Amino acid sequence: MPAPAHNPWTEADFFAWLARQDRRHELVDGQPRAMVGATQRHDRIVTNLLIALGTRLRGSPCRTGTSDTAIRIPNRNIRYPDAAVDCGRFEETARAATEPTLVAEVASPSTAEFDQTEKLEEYRTVPSLRHILMIDPEQPRLRLHTRGEDGHWTSAPHAGLETEVALPALGITLPLAELYEGLGFRPQPRLVLPE
Repeated sequence: MPAPAHNPWTEADFFAWLARQDRRHELVDGQPRAMVGATQRHDRIVTNLLIALGTRLRGSPCRTGTSDTAIRIPNRNIRYPDAAVDCGRFEETARAATEPTLVAEVASPSTAEFDQTEKLEEYRTVPSLRHILMIDPEQPRLRLHTRGEDGHWTSAPHAGLETEVALPALGITLPLAELYEGLGFRPQPRLVLPE
């Protein structure tokens, strides 16, 4: 059933409507948008990520959030990353993270370009965010975006199962081997130059 048309929706309107829906949605430009389901591979990486983060954050004020954790974007959009870390006050009935410090997206063929452009720029506007992970589901690699103390963002690629990714805002490192545990990889084509 399509969402009733009324512009623009408030956060309260959206969450009230969302509670009655069978499908997942995000709030984008004041309107609900349906979200696409994920593959088992995608889900395995997200589960591995949540376990790796949760284990390392145990005993800290920060906690992991699943794709049911809403992230408020300053432009009034509401996004649901694949995984998040919230270091703010825990509120049992809250639908959104109070102080999201990390968000992670595992690329999907249908959303990869959007996630790495528009959605990335939206995440960068969230004042509390310090780390954004863009994870490749096909090969052991990701891109880490980090907000420095000066407020500027840097971006660095990380690749290989032996790689550990430092997340200084959380005081932890994340081994890529744990993210991809239980998964195989297809050989990548190699560029052969003519002699």
